Amino acid sequence: MHTLAQLRAGELSGITRLDLSCGLTEFPREIFELADTLEVLNLSGNALSSLPDDLHRLTRMRILFCSDNRFTEVPACVGQCAALTMIGFKANRISHVPGAALPPLLRWLILTDNCIESLPTELGERPYLQKLLLAGNRLQALPASMSQCHRLELIRIAANRMRELPQWLLTLPSLTWLAYAGNPLETEADAAALEATPLIDWSALRLEQRLGEGASGVISRALWQRADGSQMPVAVKLYKGEMTSDGSPLHEMNACITAGLHPNLIRVEGRIQGHPEGQHGLVMQLINPDFRNLATLPSLASCSRDVYAD
Repeated sequence: MHTLAQLRAGELSGITRLDLSCGLTEFPREIFELADTLEVLNLSGNALSSLPDDLHRLTRMRILFCSDNRFTEVPACVGQCAALTMIGFKANRISHVPGAALPPLLRWLILTDNCIESLPTELGERPYLQKLLLAGNRLQALPASMSQCHRLELIRIAANRMRELPQWLLTLPSLTWLAYAGNPLETEADAAALEATPLIDWSALRLEQRLGEGASGVISRALWQRADGSQMPVAVKLYKGEMTSDGSPLHEMNACITAGLHPNLIRVEGRIQGHPEGQHGLVMQLINPDFRNLATLPSLASCSRDVYAD
């Protein structure tokens, strides 16, 4: 993370990525001094509500992150940035997305966890759009113009207010990932399966080392003290309880339970009750440590595709 003092002292000259998170309420004009090299600008985690009208002076900027700020709309000046392909405005207060705010080369748009009720027709007029994250808004429909988004591979519209999915989604030739949990159109989780899942008291679990972390929760190795006195090594997933790109973590928990048993699925042993902070969680089968991830998360370049070692 860089500092405002470094920027103002000229110490960051020539950098290609700038990360500033220091309670900013105004866009530092000194950023324009980096225009000849700056490609990634990350202003997430500040208190910004606007960007300068001459933002297009950052002619080499390809990626702009402004998540966790105070924007109520995506600034129209963003659409004037000719080289911009990726925009992130997650967890703001955005209720309006002007068509003019969408740059011509837009490839990846993140508007998760806002207050958006509708999207502009211009969204379907961005031929390079590949990844679209809209979970946690108030959308009731998508623009019909998006039927022309032939490169769209991933769309996340979970936790909105949609009562039906548009038929043209089925015609998009590149679409391979659709997340829509938590909308009125979704069939409710199988209540019988949830009720049949055993409850495991938090006091019966002793957490050991962390095994991994994802958008929805943290997984740890643990020992489960069972009622018969035996101890069983298990994996415990505690959900963060925040809005994620795929919606509420509780929808994921319900999906894991209702999926049932299969040799290629990790078995759910039970749901956690009695966590001191009220966290939701699952106790699951601990898989053999010989298993490993074949891929890492998508990169800024790969966009929607996992990255594999050579």
